[in-house]
Amino acid sequence: MAAVSLVDRINSATRRVPTWSLYIIGAGWAAWLFYQAATGQISVEPINALERAYGDTALKLLVGGLAITPLRRFAGVNLIRFRRQIGLLAFFFVVAHFSVWALLDVQSFGRVWADILKRPYVTIGMAGLLLLIPLAVTSNNAMVRRLGAAGWKRLHLLTYPAILLGAVHYVGLVKGFPYEPLLWLGAILGLLALRIRIRARGLAA
Repeated sequence: MAAVSLVDRINSATRRVPTWSLYIIGAGWAAWLFYQAATGQISVEPINALERAYGDTALKLLVGGLAITPLRRFAGVNLIRFRRQIGLLAFFFVVAHFSVWALLDVQSFGRVWADILKRPYVTIGMAGLLLLIPLAVTSNNAMVRRLGAAGWKRLHLLTYPAILLGAVHYVGLVKGFPYEPLLWLGAILGLLALRIRIRARGLAA
């Protein structure tokens, strides 16, 4: 009997994981971060720390979703069945990030609007959020049928600029030399290049 490879073991294990379990994990993580902030365990500036923690989680999920096709193409690891859940969780954390900033930090619609207009990194972040809205709304089987597979895939190309805007927002958010955000931006640019290359060859999922 041929030895089972590590990739086969990973694929076999992930097939046994229910896709809905990701929503429970995501909701639990969001609640845990909120609890830590509410009880003063997360930082001396809990609102700012919660805002950043939600944003960091959103960016990591967006990068994870972007990596699914290259992982399958080049490493053989198939996580495609989790892509919708990862995308929706990323949108949830982006909205949570924005909500903490707008409702708990700024606490004024006028100031929110002023910051969107005057602060470039806020403008860029808001643009990324707006691009994610149609993707979240159409992330269901009914919309795939309504738009058609080709139309749905074209619409979801908005994922690329949305993730890029999120990374640039992160770079602008960090004061001083933003080495960590720049590393994330570099990783995203690399993954985007891979995804575009795969699409150009007609191999994208």
